[in-house]
Amino acid sequence: MIYSFSRVASPVGQLTLVAGEEALLAIMWEDDAPGRVRLPALVERGDHPVLAEAAGQLAAYFAGERRTFDLPLDFRGTAFQKRVWTALLDIPFGETRSYAQIAHAIGAPTASRAVGAANGRNPLSIVAPCHRVVGANGALTGFAGGLEAKRFLLAHEAGEAAWSLPLPEPRAACA
Repeated sequence: MIYSFSRVASPVGQLTLVAGEEALLAIMWEDDAPGRVRLPALVERGDHPVLAEAAGQLAAYFAGERRTFDLPLDFRGTAFQKRVWTALLDIPFGETRSYAQIAHAIGAPTASRAVGAANGRNPLSIVAPCHRVVGANGALTGFAGGLEAKRFLLAHEAGEAAWSLPLPEPRAACA
């Protein structure tokens, strides 16, 4: 199977979108840690229908015109990771959940740390909203895109002025 990618500019930096034949596999951050999400060899393809749809939905999200995503997703991970990532999809726009709440939601109430580890390997950041998961006391915790990006996403969803956050300007997509 051939896996395709394209790059899109966003207010949180350049994102790399990855898709298989029929579903989105990953959204990677510009400075993503190597190996955080394992991917096969990729071919750049801006005309891939899933990648084009994902780029459009992300643009609408950042423009404040979309609160949910309607994309075919293909989570690749362990059964536990998939349960965590699927649970992320149930966190409403503008709300947060703790790692413990996610653990309870998937029927593993003592697995808060494992939920945190799975959350950190979420291959579909933003779409599967791992940025909406916070510490038990509401504190922002680690995020693959960086804590400034997490703050931006949460502020964006809360309707707060994104310009008040110290983030770089979006970068142009690579050709």
